[in-house]
Amino acid sequence: MWEAPIRTLRSLTAAILLFGSFAPAYAQTPKAPPIGAPVRSTPITPINPIPPGAPGATAAPGAAPDAAAPAPAPVIVDEAFVLGIGDAVDIGVLGRTDFNNRARISTEGTILLPLLGKVKALGLTTAQLAQQIQDALAKGGFYSNPVVRIEVSGVASRYATVLGNVATPGLLPLDRTYHLSDIIARVGAHTGEGSSVVVLTRADGSSKKYSMEDLAMGAGGADPVVMAGDKIYVPAATSEVFYISGQVRTPGPFPVSKELTVREAIARGGGLTEMGSEKKVKIYRKNVAVKDVKLDTKVEPGDIVEVGERLF
Repeated sequence: MWEAPIRTLRSLTAAILLFGSFAPAYAQTPKAPPIGAPVRSTPITPINPIPPGAPGATAAPGAAPDAAAPAPAPVIVDEAFVLGIGDAVDIGVLGRTDFNNRARISTEGTILLPLLGKVKALGLTTAQLAQQIQDALAKGGFYSNPVVRIEVSGVASRYATVLGNVATPGLLPLDRTYHLSDIIARVGAHTGEGSSVVVLTRADGSSKKYSMEDLAMGAGGADPVVMAGDKIYVPAATSEVFYISGQVRTPGPFPVSKELTVREAIARGGGLTEMGSEKKVKIYRKNVAVKDVKLDTKVEPGDIVEVGERLF
């Protein structure tokens, strides 16, 4: 008669033990908040943004990419221009995009190109260098009948120095054949303070003066070709004057023109006074008296012309 109650008690004991084993896990499970109660959000750790331009930074959607630096414009040179050390050239094959190169001529006189390695460029024109590269590409079997184009992008081997009373003194690249008159026209000489004389000093130290008038006419060798290393100097107008004093109507300094004579110098001074004499003219050149002065004697810059009095 006690078997039934005992079985019931055992069943209850087993149920209590089973519930006790699940109780800790149930206690750790978060309970859903009651309906209508405010929901607390878990705080989120902020992430520092990557500044633009830093490694790993990406452009914003729709943002324009940074513009690439523009390539320097090619230098216009004539067919006779000879490449020198430091000159830069752009080289390409017509119709191809895999052989566009910019190279600078090294101190060895060569340029370094893909497929070909070192190529001699010193002393060649752009046409000669293009033909040399074209032949090497065809001979090596890299391209079939390639057409090579070369443009000079920078000149560093041929410069002339322009100094003195000009509008833009400085270094002038000789990217083609320039005559002295071309240089003067380009730098803007005769600004009002410059004289009518140009001094050309060669790389070997020899110097020669040229008048603006001769350069303008350009006859014969009066307009020389400017070479690399030459120096061009336009002195101040005050350095190309002569001084006349004594028995002239308007004594003072006057500019020296080409082939100026004593007769013309007297005329520049307004002519003789009533007491002046053409036979009493003296010239002092660098503090030394010039001998045997006549009316056709040439007057040079810096000369002091002194006109004396006649006896009666």
